Amino acid sequence: MLQLNNTTKRKAYSFILIMGIVSLFSDMTHEGARSIYGVYLHIAGASATVIGFVTGFGEFIGYSFRLLTGYIADKYKNYWTMSIVGYAINMLAIPALALIPENGWLYACGLIIIERAGKAIRQPAKNTLVSFAAYHVGHGKSFAIQEFLDQLGAFLGPVILFCVLLLNLGKDQFGNYAICFAVLLIPAILTLASLLIAKKRFPHPENFELTTSTHTKVKVRTPFLLYIIAISFFAFGFIDFPLITMHISRQSLLPDKMLPLVYAGAMIVDAFSALFFGWLYDKKGIMVLILSTGISAFFSVFVFSFNSIWAISLGIMMWGVGMGAQESILKSAVTTLVHKEQRSTGFGLFETSFGVCWFLGSWIMGVLYDRSITWMVIFSVITQLMAIPLFYIISNNYKFISKRN
Repeated sequence: MLQLNNTTKRKAYSFILIMGIVSLFSDMTHEGARSIYGVYLHIAGASATVIGFVTGFGEFIGYSFRLLTGYIADKYKNYWTMSIVGYAINMLAIPALALIPENGWLYACGLIIIERAGKAIRQPAKNTLVSFAAYHVGHGKSFAIQEFLDQLGAFLGPVILFCVLLLNLGKDQFGNYAICFAVLLIPAILTLASLLIAKKRFPHPENFELTTSTHTKVKVRTPFLLYIIAISFFAFGFIDFPLITMHISRQSLLPDKMLPLVYAGAMIVDAFSALFFGWLYDKKGIMVLILSTGISAFFSVFVFSFNSIWAISLGIMMWGVGMGAQESILKSAVTTLVHKEQRSTGFGLFETSFGVCWFLGSWIMGVLYDRSITWMVIFSVITQLMAIPLFYIISNNYKFISKRN
């Protein structure tokens, strides 16, 4: 029996790692693109309000549809099909941006939204597949590994685009950015190839988790709903990165060619934060989100209130801490709270709430940026801090949240 358990655990680790490689290539693609979205849309003629709306609406689509796609994945148990279809849409929309004509910001906005819709299709199913193997490895550790590889790709993608921009292959600035999107076709194809290999090697990952949860629906409902509310406050005030890169560009603090490196720096902080906070989650539970939120809540003060490289660098590091912590622990908590048969629905419900708040917050803060940066910063800080009391209540009254199902 011990040998069987060790063999199963090794297979679970292997599955988590190969799905992490899928995440690495996919983030190399869409986070590479995200590092230049703000400047690209600005060059194509979009205003700060439009950029704030589109990036926020993209996140809204990318999260809100997960309620439906999560339910479908649970109802039909078609986790692999949903993952493959979603990844295909998600990945291929990005290199299509290379075909956009100058001043074609409306077309670019449409493809950005389509790309997010692809993520909505695949994300609940993909997270559920990983959660099955997480039973043997540890929920915090499993999603921390995923997030680390995910953000390693998010670091490499912008670095690759920085190198492309340095080569200055296009006829003009717009042409250079079009070439960047074309280059991203390579990691997009590698993403799909890795995913198909994972499906071939592990056609039934649900077999990793054969036990059932001991929690009743009544017991789980209160902390789960409180957690949704708390993380929604966090999302409401968490400024999306395209607005940050647009601000840096407008202030002329760095050359535009350096902006992918700025995002790459944020992603590497995100990666190591995910590893640390994911490991800490398995030991301390939700309490770790109080720490991470306290660190990240004030990032906008340093990014938008001080026109200096050191302040922006510090603010971006704080932004990376917030992203890394909430990405790894968010998924870990849902895995802990929701029974495997309804887990895609749980992921979908949770992430829909998160996405709606991210959309509304991004839109509001885009409008505030055009009118008063100070009020935008105040809005960002206060709404994030409102999550901390709820994290405290959950941590102190529902100790079981950090335990394995």
